[in-house]
Amino acid sequence: MAMTDSTGSTWRHRWAHRRDERRQRAFRAADEAWRRRADELRRRRTLAVSFHGSVEAGVGLPMELAPGEVVFWTLPAAQLVEVRHTAVLPAPELIVDPDPPVLRPRRPEGVKVVDAGLAVLTNRRLALLGGRGRRDWTYGRMTGLSHDPAAPVTLIQVLERRRTSGLLLPTNAVADFRFTLTLAFADAIEQRAAVVAELDDLIAEHAELRPERPAVLTPGQDRPAARLPAGRRTVAVGAALALAVPALLVESNPPTRAGSERAAAATPASTGTPAPPVAPAARVRPDAAPTPTRTRPAPGRCGAPANPFGYDFCAGERIREPATGICDWFACVPGFWAGRGWLVQCRDGMVSRTGGQPDVCAGHQGLRRVVRT
Repeated sequence: MAMTDSTGSTWRHRWAHRRDERRQRAFRAADEAWRRRADELRRRRTLAVSFHGSVEAGVGLPMELAPGEVVFWTLPAAQLVEVRHTAVLPAPELIVDPDPPVLRPRRPEGVKVVDAGLAVLTNRRLALLGGRGRRDWTYGRMTGLSHDPAAPVTLIQVLERRRTSGLLLPTNAVADFRFTLTLAFADAIEQRAAVVAELDDLIAEHAELRPERPAVLTPGQDRPAARLPAGRRTVAVGAALALAVPALLVESNPPTRAGSERAAAATPASTGTPAPPVAPAARVRPDAAPTPTRTRPAPGRCGAPANPFGYDFCAGERIREPATGICDWFACVPGFWAGRGWLVQCRDGMVSRTGGQPDVCAGHQGLRRVVRT
């Protein structure tokens, strides 16, 4: 026996059932993605709190550990790369990337491979034990650090070495390497608590984004007219307005009668002073961001431009409600005020209100750092 709704319609019941199935499938996919990210954030927090390396992990390595030095992480398939041209890298930061970018196993232009071997991360340094010897990057002498957003390459600058170098890693090891390097650098400057606090904020923000399971609607509830405020009456009124408005517009602007152009030309011109010409109005895009004031980075702001709001890239609170004039001092992304997260700087230098969102800095090369006050 065919199932029917209150009106006796079988096709409407099938249509509503298909719509419910689509909504449930979309919810299950979104919920699974949300759970995966939640598990990864919790795993990273546990690692940040409890993992402090071990001396035993260094047993058998062809390198001698200094007193108090422990091993965090090792990888045997790392390649040593160098930059052919002079490059200036941003200062190292304690940033946890909540959504690692999709990386391609390629070597960027201007970067050459010069050696390969075992990469070792300790609480004092990053080392590569290669066929041509050992290359060390000591955290205390590190002046620049950059993770390529599109390739599995990390470049590092240190005081005693002119040429910028780094590591090219397998793509499946990049996320753990970058996070462990952040932990190791935080330990070296005694700021591991800042990484834990960053993860706590990310977990709290992610909890607010959990998708809600859609309700199962009956065929009567799921009718297209039933989802409108007044049901079928609203549909009828909308159709009547769609027909009436064009007619009113036509009546309010009747066509010009034949000969009106000649009558206007025959009218004697006014003898008064002619009105000055009026410049055409400029067309302004409603979503265009204000033109930012170009300012140089101010000292003591960790690279942020001088601004009257006290915003910088150093330690402090995240900014959810930025000042109205922020785009006069920072370069804002298009549609800046439509963002829903906290204030961040993207890798292309623009600032965005997408911190904590799954699409943070989408279209702007990914997240670089958080703007703070």
